[in-house]
Amino acid sequence: MTPWPATVRRLVYFGTPELAVAPLRALCDAGFEVTLAVTGPDRRRRRRGANEPSAVSRAAAELGIPVTHRPEDAASAAGDADGAVVVAYGRLIGTDVLDVLPAVNVHFSLLPRWRGAAPMERAILAGDTTTGVSLMALTETLDAGPLYVQAATPIGPFETLVELRQRLVDLSCPLLVELLRGGPRNPVAQEGEITWAAKIGEDDLRLDWDRPAAELHRQVRLGQAWTTLAGERLRILRASVELSHEGPPGLLNGLVVGTTAGGLRLEEVQAAGRRALPAGEWHRGARLGEACLLGT
Repeated sequence: MTPWPATVRRLVYFGTPELAVAPLRALCDAGFEVTLAVTGPDRRRRRRGANEPSAVSRAAAELGIPVTHRPEDAASAAGDADGAVVVAYGRLIGTDVLDVLPAVNVHFSLLPRWRGAAPMERAILAGDTTTGVSLMALTETLDAGPLYVQAATPIGPFETLVELRQRLVDLSCPLLVELLRGGPRNPVAQEGEITWAAKIGEDDLRLDWDRPAAELHRQVRLGQAWTTLAGERLRILRASVELSHEGPPGLLNGLVVGTTAGGLRLEEVQAAGRRALPAGEWHRGARLGEACLLGT
């Protein structure tokens, strides 16, 4: 692990999605010079349309920072930088970079819990009541580096992924600036049980009505939960739990769906090929009658 210099002024920044933009701006606002931004390649980010640059690529261009899609370019830039910061870059960084450039990785969980691609999503799905931010030394092994600092925060019982993501990003920015101003020193090994945050897939978002309403509500909080109605996909964008509801699993009675424990009251939905609607408006337009079965 390459040591950091006593004074840190110039940085290479690795990041790709929108959540990596705020830390980049925070570093620039704090007076650090970002000499190079390494980001994921341009790709199609909408269903229809041309390839578009990543959020970090756009922000870097606005800030006058050179951009590359080649991580090996960071090794070439090492002589002109004191270290690197990595925030949701999306790819492993090889020894060709790590051997010449010390790096701090910002990870959105309390490591070693939820190593991997989707720590915030997995924390919500698991019903965790606490999460946080970890700043660690980057090593070859995914999310296994020793820790410089961690900060914990509660997860609200109704907090959505969008809301939690914003809070954790806001928490990470001053933490990162403070660490770099002092010069990263003496990281300590991670301790505790390792859990893995695999990438979220469609099956993770499919609502199984043969489960308790509280568990299904966690899926809805991720923002893209779905079920089926008469063979067509129906996204459940917002919902709430009604513990007193009794009804067969999957049976939609009014706006409340039965589960194995309580009911899930639909608040906002999106039918296939349609715009998102308040659940009541959707229900009236769909002319479903008094009751129908979801998951069919």
